[in-house]
Amino acid sequence: MHPIALADELAEIRAEIARLKAREMQVRDLILASPPGGQAGRWHKAEVTEHRVRMFDASLLPPAIRENPAFWRERVQTTVRTVPVQTRTPRPGWPIRRAVQAGEAGQSMH
Repeated sequence: MHPIALADELAEIRAEIARLKAREMQVRDLILASPPGGQAGRWHKAEVTEHRVRMFDASLLPPAIRENPAFWRERVQTTVRTVPVQTRTPRPGWPIRRAVQAGEAGQSMH
């Protein structure tokens, strides 16, 4: 593989992660829609469980507390964005186009 700029590599990694997360949600939905026992594969089985989670809902607090600056803290957050650069020649083979895996064709996308 030819060396590429770090910004290009980061953009490619993020695009691949996004593609994988989208596919994960599709497969998850198919598992949830499958009949019991339909979640077993050759090497893994999917176990579907439900549990309750306690969450703090700040919107339930009175506005006097929510809007009081004494209850707020600031912190510095560093963000790295990748922005496409206008070039005359697009990068060969990018974006990556994945072939449809066997068994994926014809399955509904939830």
